[in-house]
Amino acid sequence: MPRSKTRRLTIEEVQARFADWRRNRQGRTAIPDELWLAASELARRDGVNRIAAALHLDGGKLKRRMATGAISERTVPPSFVELIAPRGPGIPEYTIEMEGRQGKLRIRCKDMSGADLATLSRALWDAIS
Repeated sequence: MPRSKTRRLTIEEVQARFADWRRNRQGRTAIPDELWLAASELARRDGVNRIAAALHLDGGKLKRRMATGAISERTVPPSFVELIAPRGPGIPEYTIEMEGRQGKLRIRCKDMSGADLATLSRALWDAIS
């Protein structure tokens, strides 16, 4: 099965893209992630100092961008993230029943500290009393 080959960027192509961006940018806008990605790819292959000089970039900033990993165009932020709390053995379960002049109150819950439960029950009892 043949390996798929991705076309390698050349310094000249990336220099032209930076030159075009510099000519057309408005004010002091930040370098787009797309250009940082291209510069990072070249720097990994040809060296940070050489590429920074060729593209008129700060070598330290290019190196930091490479280390932190510039934002990839292919990276899509998740639309939903499910967080599941770790469950330990013996999860406390409480049932509190209160009776007053105006009725009864029963609270049943899990995964709540006793202090939180007392605060909740007091607030609810005060609301109905």
